[in-house]
Amino acid sequence: MKINEVEQLIGITKKNIRFYEQEGLLHPSRNLSNGYRDYSDEDLEALRQIKLFRKLDIPLDEISRMQKGSLTLEDCLRRHLIVLERRQKNLEANDAFCRQLLHLNVNLKTMQTQDLLTEMETLEKGGTKFMDIQEKDKRQRKQSAYIGALFGILFMSVFLGILLWGAVIEPHPPLPLIGGLTLLPVSGILGTLYALKERIKEIEGGELDEASKY
Repeated sequence: MKINEVEQLIGITKKNIRFYEQEGLLHPSRNLSNGYRDYSDEDLEALRQIKLFRKLDIPLDEISRMQKGSLTLEDCLRRHLIVLERRQKNLEANDAFCRQLLHLNVNLKTMQTQDLLTEMETLEKGGTKFMDIQEKDKRQRKQSAYIGALFGILFMSVFLGILLWGAVIEPHPPLPLIGGLTLLPVSGILGTLYALKERIKEIEGGELDEASKY
């Protein structure tokens, strides 16, 4: 089955289908005659499961672990219930804080902001979360992307430095060869920067936002 048909049947966008494939959650075969992805019944069931779990806000890494057999469905759900209970308590604390602020009947000029922040910090020390947990997850994924790109650029830069050093110490270096070899690390650096840009864009507005529309 082609990706357009899968999109219509399962109700998951092509963008997300490809994203799940990149994340290793989906492994469609290729049609040898035209090179297109060919989705099997197993792929469709995997996408249905991904859709169900993402609707429950179960993280992709836990879905991957279930697929690989290193995490059972029962253990995953039990762990997720604990997460949901914590979120519920945090929502209740946020709700109570907002109502408290409303009942104070203050405005921006009369509000005792420092006192409120001190109270909020006390609640946070007790385990309450006032920040978006998924935003924290985005920052961690961005950090990983930056670190990966940095190592790639450093490797290419070292390679480029060796080439330039060789060109300096060689009395009569073949310029076309040096130019061609230099183009490789330069292209690699540019490619890494482009890949980093696309990855950050994907993290900012990719699967997480679209999954919420299922």
